[in-house]
Amino acid sequence: MKMNNTQTKPIVHQDLLDRCCWGDQQAQTEIYKLYYKAMYNTSLYITRNEAEAEDIMQEAFLKAFKLLPNTKMEAGFGGWLKKIVVNKSLDVLRKRKVHFEQVEEIKDSTIDSGTLEDTGESISEKVAKIKTAMKLLPEKYRVVLSMNLLEGYDHDEISSILGITASTSRAQLSRGKQKLIQLLN
Repeated sequence: MKMNNTQTKPIVHQDLLDRCCWGDQQAQTEIYKLYYKAMYNTSLYITRNEAEAEDIMQEAFLKAFKLLPNTKMEAGFGGWLKKIVVNKSLDVLRKRKVHFEQVEEIKDSTIDSGTLEDTGESISEKVAKIKTAMKLLPEKYRVVLSMNLLEGYDHDEISSILGITASTSRAQLSRGKQKLIQLLN
C-alpha cells in the first residue's frame, strides 16, 4: 500500500484507487460499493429529493473517477468525494434559486406533539421523527445543520462552501437546532 506524501498514514483503498486511475471498471465498482450509500445520504440531506440525490451521487462518482489520476489525496478519497457531492448538491439548490438568506415558512408538522423522551418509541421511530422534522426546517438551517452535525464540517469549511461568514454559519446552526427542538416538541 502506498503512502501519501503529505501523510504518514497509508491511504485507505489505495490499491483500488490506483486501479481506478487506469480505468479499471471492476475497481471503480468496488469503490462505488464502498461509498455510494454515504454519498447518497449526504446529497439527500441537502437536496431533500431522492431523484436529485441519486443523480448527484452518480455525477459525483463520474467526476471523481475522471479527476482521480490528477488529484493528490490529502484528506483521503472519502472526504474528497464528499466535497464533490456537497458542492454538486448546493449547485442543485442554487439552480432552484434557493437563497440561503431567505426565510421560508415552516410547513405543517406531521410530528405528534410531545417529546421524544419517555414515549416508549423505538430508536427507529425517533430517528424517523428527527428526519421528518429536519425536512421541515428552512433550507438555510437544514443545510448548515446537516453539514455540521451529520457531515462533520466546521464553521470555516461551511462558510467557504456556502459563501457565508463563519458567524452566519454558527447563527444558522444555533437557530436550526432551536427550530428542530420546537418541531420535535
